[in-house]
Amino acid sequence: MKQHENRKIVLAITGASGSLYARLLLDRLSTIENGPSEIAVVFSDTAKEIWKAETGSEFVATGPAKVYSNKSFYAPFASGSSSFDTMIICPASMGTLGRIANGTSDDLTARAADVMLKERRRLILVPREAPYSLVHIRNMETLTLAGAVICPASPSFYSKPSTIEELALTIVDRIIDLAGFSNNTYRWMENA
Repeated sequence: MKQHENRKIVLAITGASGSLYARLLLDRLSTIENGPSEIAVVFSDTAKEIWKAETGSEFVATGPAKVYSNKSFYAPFASGSSSFDTMIICPASMGTLGRIANGTSDDLTARAADVMLKERRRLILVPREAPYSLVHIRNMETLTLAGAVICPASPSFYSKPSTIEELALTIVDRIIDLAGFSNNTYRWMENA
């Protein structure tokens, strides 16, 4: 997908541990050059609780972020006619991943992911689970075959991160790349 201005994306945050990834991703998307003009943020109920437990505070939308209820289908990106071109689910719980893989659009997150798949737009899922069961692997296979990208929250160490945030940013930067945004980050054997 080509780069263009005024991109609109969806960020769904579901009930897996890993709020740090979502927080850093929101920060980065809000500050990168030619970032999205709108970030639709959708939390599952469990994700709200985990966010508060892991970050110490409730989520407050800033910059281009706008919060939508996961219980309502009255959001532009619930329809293929919308101009939202990318959806990132970070972190992606295995329950959410399984519902999307099996076409169960029982909430806004699953419906928006279904729209991304049917419209052949970017859908990036960031599972934060270990180990994977065969059911998890088969659901990830189904989504991959349908056009989604599975980007496990498995950080890299070759940039020699010195903090937990720097380590988490190795995944966030991969997500930014996969979403098609310009990203000035450490790259293996390119930062000599």
